[in-house]
Amino acid sequence: MSNIQQKPPIAAIATPIGEGGIAVIRVSGKNSIAIMNNAFRGKDLAKQDSHTIHFGKIIDKEGLPVDEVLISVFHSPKSYTGEEAIEISCHGGVLITQKVLETILALGIKAAEAGEFTQRAFLNGKLGLDQAEAVADIIHAKSIKAIDAAHQQLEGKLGEHVQKFRQQIIDATAMVELELDFTEEDVEFANKEQLQKLLKNVNQELSNLLDTYETGRLIKDGIKTVLIGKPNAGKSTLLNTLVGIERAIVTDIAGTTRDTIDVDWNYNGLLFKLIDTAGLRETQDIVEAEGVKRSQKAFQQADLIVYLKDLSQAFDEEERKKIAHFQKQAGDTPFTLIGTKVDIEAKKEWRIEFDLKISAAENENISALKELLKNRALENKHYDASSLLVTSSRHRDVLQKAQEHVQAALNGLEQNITGDFLAIDLRAALNELGAVTGEITNEHILDSIFSRFCIGK
Repeated sequence: MSNIQQKPPIAAIATPIGEGGIAVIRVSGKNSIAIMNNAFRGKDLAKQDSHTIHFGKIIDKEGLPVDEVLISVFHSPKSYTGEEAIEISCHGGVLITQKVLETILALGIKAAEAGEFTQRAFLNGKLGLDQAEAVADIIHAKSIKAIDAAHQQLEGKLGEHVQKFRQQIIDATAMVELELDFTEEDVEFANKEQLQKLLKNVNQELSNLLDTYETGRLIKDGIKTVLIGKPNAGKSTLLNTLVGIERAIVTDIAGTTRDTIDVDWNYNGLLFKLIDTAGLRETQDIVEAEGVKRSQKAFQQADLIVYLKDLSQAFDEEERKKIAHFQKQAGDTPFTLIGTKVDIEAKKEWRIEFDLKISAAENENISALKELLKNRALENKHYDASSLLVTSSRHRDVLQKAQEHVQAALNGLEQNITGDFLAIDLRAALNELGAVTGEITNEHILDSIFSRFCIGK
């Protein structure tokens, strides 16, 4: 690849710090293979073929052995970064791994910053910016479906869609600007109907892609699931049952939960961020009152609301009104009404329809509840493993801006504005779409994106 830039070499530990069988240290950059020869006793690494592995020892400046290692050699451009690179597999203890890294840095190789390897891969054209972001998403993913969505992006499927949009807009821009070049000759290259059809198609495709963002956000970030209800409704018991550990304190004393408790729970490939809230009631206790206030805030930010009603207690009119109030306040946020403690349910006429009745203590209907939560969380949202999702707020923002410029161009066509003004909006749309894949970007955006990465990636 003629566009490969060989920057000064960098090094970092690429595996998590801790005790393990093997740790991996990455080195990448100009003359990195030749430089590493100075600390390696084994074959001459510079003479070895790319994608080969070699056994030897890392030695310090005094020639003393540091560790026995396996070194993988990657010649440019056939490496992750596109540069010369090697990966050192050493023993995985914290001290020995650090000692090997210190020996490498003593050769004059710089310690890598967060995301610097992937940033070099992007700058050398090995990855699009959308694919580079997918690498970070895979690393930080907390559910199987989040990994699936990130893999779609890493494979370049979002980039392919965006490139298709860009090419269509480039074709439209070319027609408009070619006509501008021949204004004095009164030559017409741009067909208005053809332009409208093309731009309407792009506009609709952008809308379809943007419509996936809400689902993508839930898949990537997790579903904020807020458990609300009166004190002792069984919120903490249910949370503990779902996550399988005693995460929240459970007592018969009203007001035991004083603050919101957040716990991650994975089910069927989805991440639910369960939020156990303080019981909603009037209280003179300052600490509990603050907990109720935080519960109300969690309610407003929820993706899924689960109201729990203790079936062993009578249903007073105040609570009936409170449930109706919460259902109204939920708006478009899915709201689920669950009856708890069905094993000791009082024989009363509730005059209200529950979505499900459960007993967390007896594990009754818990499997059904899990399925209900999954279905409610994604109701009215089309999703399957092959779905292309917009999961990044950055991508959403630039796609929205691109669509605004496309719509402005369509409006301009309707109003018969001159081609030079049409071209301004079309070029602005191109710039926004180019920001998705990194064809058009700036240093500030790159710094923001790659700061999310861990060191060594």
